[in-house]
Amino acid sequence: MALSRQLDKRHIIFINRMFPMKIREEKVSRYSVIFGVGGNVGDVRRRLNHLWIYLSRLSQIQRVQTGVILKNPPFGYTKQADFFNTVIEISTSLQPRALLRLVWRIEKHFGRVRSFPNAPRTLDLDILFFDNRRIHYPELTIPHPHWSSRASVKIPLRSMNRTFRRQYENFNV
Repeated sequence: MALSRQLDKRHIIFINRMFPMKIREEKVSRYSVIFGVGGNVGDVRRRLNHLWIYLSRLSQIQRVQTGVILKNPPFGYTKQADFFNTVIEISTSLQPRALLRLVWRIEKHFGRVRSFPNAPRTLDLDILFFDNRRIHYPELTIPHPHWSSRASVKIPLRSMNRTFRRQYENFNV
């Protein structure tokens, strides 16, 4: 059963047994990474739960914690359904480009089709933060260039563990 709370006319927070959640395991990987996660095609809240379980089966990453789920309106291309967004923290020993390739495989596994920018999608995974590193590759910029202007990231981030928030102070969390 999920609980919900209306924040304003455009935003609703959802809480269920997996969002928010903190795993009480020792960090065994080298890097701490935050994903921005969302979608607006199909039963996205159910898909987010399936993603959390799917991530537990991947040997390259360890799950750490999740934030609340936020229902919010689309931006960019606005003639589409509202999005459900959250954040997930993982730890990994993968380097950024290798992690990006894994992210693309995960999106494909969950039915992501890239038709045009800001198109409706089953699952969108963005690497928001990779430790405290700043990365500029043609295919990847970290921290994500728009994270601080999006309620879809900031609200779920605020629901996460305070230790995490202090770690990213220099990115204005």
